[in-house]
Amino acid sequence: MTQAKYIFVTGGVTSSLGKGIIAASLARLLQARGFRVTIQKFDPYINIDPGTLNPYEHGECYVTDDGAETDLDLGHYERFLNVPTSQANNITTGRIYFNVITKERKGEYLGKTVQVIPHITDEIKRNMLLLGQSDQYDFVITELGGTVGDIESLPFIEAVRQIKWELGPGNSLVIHLTLIPYLAAAKELKTKPTQHSVKELLEAGIQPDILVCRSDRSIPTEIRKKLALFCNVNINSVIEAVDAETIYDVPLLMRKEKLDERVLSKLKIPVKNEPDLDGWKDFLGKLKNPDEEVNIALVGKYVSLPDAYKSIAEAFVHAGAQNHCKVKVKWISSEDINATSVHDILSNLDGVLVAPGFGERGMEGKIEAIKYVRENKIPFFGICLGMQCCVIEFARHVAGLNDASSTELNPNTKYPVIDMMEEQKKITSKGGTMRLGAYTCKIKKGTKAHHVYGETTIQERHRHRYEFNNKYLEKLEEAGLKASGINPDSGLVEIVELKDHPWFIGVQYHPELKSTVMNPHPLFVKFVEAAIKYKKDLVRQ
Repeated sequence: MTQAKYIFVTGGVTSSLGKGIIAASLARLLQARGFRVTIQKFDPYINIDPGTLNPYEHGECYVTDDGAETDLDLGHYERFLNVPTSQANNITTGRIYFNVITKERKGEYLGKTVQVIPHITDEIKRNMLLLGQSDQYDFVITELGGTVGDIESLPFIEAVRQIKWELGPGNSLVIHLTLIPYLAAAKELKTKPTQHSVKELLEAGIQPDILVCRSDRSIPTEIRKKLALFCNVNINSVIEAVDAETIYDVPLLMRKEKLDERVLSKLKIPVKNEPDLDGWKDFLGKLKNPDEEVNIALVGKYVSLPDAYKSIAEAFVHAGAQNHCKVKVKWISSEDINATSVHDILSNLDGVLVAPGFGERGMEGKIEAIKYVRENKIPFFGICLGMQCCVIEFARHVAGLNDASSTELNPNTKYPVIDMMEEQKKITSKGGTMRLGAYTCKIKKGTKAHHVYGETTIQERHRHRYEFNNKYLEKLEEAGLKASGINPDSGLVEIVELKDHPWFIGVQYHPELKSTVMNPHPLFVKFVEAAIKYKKDLVRQ
């Protein structure tokens, strides 16, 4: 292949149907056939990126190596493909308009009236085609956020229409993901919502090439024929997507439905070999046939919406499979934890992860949870704010710094063991201004972190404004808290651990963002391993 082929994934009827999982599954199948594939997400909201969005609104903000704050679907892309994404893989309406307005202010439109068509659609097309022009990929899959018919999605749909016309036959196709609901009263599946959804697309000038139909049950042949007839697609291009036990089943379900073969056929690419999915099947075999089971608490402030910690939840899936273990995550609000309740909440667990977050709310509950697991030798893992909380807890209750805190929690604390990073103090703009992206960390030999990673130089992704205050490093190390990982350029403490605890590690970065199906993150793998050992040791006692 010389020219990249473009695949667009749109959604109809309702949101949250799983366009990202379908896109990632198709990409995984094409990759398993030896093709070079990338996926990008175009979101119709006006925020320039999701960095300032409340996790209750949007779920987690995913961060790439190059420091982009992106949609959580990019996490699915990386977890399925085991290939890093970048700034170019996530574009919002806000970014498109920002780019166009910036050009207009610079006079690049030579005094012309700037309009949605052609200027906004041209900028959308430029971004849609960008990755495919790099000669790095055979396929670029573009997921369009939102639902067909939404006002804010119209410029994206128009851009896709233009691209299909400009590229000509055989160079692009549209997959439309839709819903086939089952009406219990009528005892039948209904195709009308899908027909209306396709009609919306047709009115915008786009004929979908393939329909992927979500349903809670198998779709019979007569329903497929009806969809094919009324939606102008071949019957073998009506693909069934039945609810799956796990998202990691979806690539195999799509293979069974021959989605990848239909795509290759429509793009006039010969089907030469079967996809190599042995590694994927091996992972699923471990996932579904565990020998062990552990209960691990995730203590955070956004637990009512698990998508706020999506990458952590998936990293536990990967690490569990690696250990032949089912990890049952217990979602615990840090606001429910205090000195009175902590024993009842945490005493029956095999490990505790204190999650990232921002702001004062729930922070004292996290500190109380860490005190309990430290004293009771329960495996502990702290990420970002979770690491900062374990530093505060240790300073208060072991190092004798009774008023120790973070200036985020208490600006007037006597012992600011966590403080705002120096370069952050003059920043007032919120969007995209934190310490973001991959940074190097040097790990000290002989430490638990070194045992986990097996190497002394690593790179991990960051998203934070506050850091360990090195003024207190010597005092805290004397008391027993080891700084085992340091950024070689800034001196920033990246990893802390306790010497006299079976497994107690806090990291300033976000290891969950680099865990994939084929490469589970070693910190999660070893944490789950420690939880298994803790549970077995309890049984022996």
